Amino acid sequence: MAVEQTQVLPSPVLEGSLTSFLKKLDPLTGGTPTTYTGIDTSKYAPQVAAQHALQTGAVSDAAGLASLVGPGAGTGAGSIASYMSPYQQQVIDAQMAEFDRQAGIQRLGIGDQALGVGAYGGGRHGVQMAEYQKGSDMNRALLQGQLLQQGFQQGVGARAQDLAAQQGLGTYQQAMGQAQQGYEQAKLDATQIAGREEQFAPFTQLGLVGQQLAQIQPGAFPTTTVGYAPPAQPASPMASFLGGASGAAGIMGKLGLFG
Repeated sequence: MAVEQTQVLPSPVLEGSLTSFLKKLDPLTGGTPTTYTGIDTSKYAPQVAAQHALQTGAVSDAAGLASLVGPGAGTGAGSIASYMSPYQQQVIDAQMAEFDRQAGIQRLGIGDQALGVGAYGGGRHGVQMAEYQKGSDMNRALLQGQLLQQGFQQGVGARAQDLAAQQGLGTYQQAMGQAQQGYEQAKLDATQIAGREEQFAPFTQLGLVGQQLAQIQPGAFPTTTVGYAPPAQPASPMASFLGGASGAAGIMGKLGLFG
């Protein structure tokens, strides 16, 4: 007589979840072929943002400042002369003309004094005029030199101010360009991260599901116990033979075949 046995079956919910998980995992690990084509690394390849136009402009402008950091000789662009007032010579000429007018008045005064004492045209008058002219010529040269030096210093100052202003503008341009490049780089980095997450999304999702399945405690889902009767075991050929042989021997004995 067959003895009934029992078997504990897992919860249909748990079994369905595990089966679904394994079916999705299979193609990702090289199992059953599906439409999954693998990870495309080109979707998240690193990229570097190009320099902004402000940066390249600042570099170009900086190269143009070379003419402002030298001695400033000559009359070309960047020279000190190019920063001097174009009206400097007119100013000097006016100053020198006034000097000459005043000098002429002084010479007339010396002549009048000599005339008043009856020494006009004499040796003493000549010495006075020579001494005055010597001093006047020196003062004239000093005045002219001072006016030229003043114009030169003004040119030097204007050139230095221009250099500082352009350097400051270049620094500002460079900073703004770097900020714009950083913004573009941030967008490229965000695109790279999004592309990588997209390519690894199937693994990430399955990993989360796998973690949840691994944390299920025994008894969290109800199980089902079913009973069944195991199939009858067929008699062995030897037993069948022995049984048949015993029956056959009895029949033969009754027939007197075995003395």
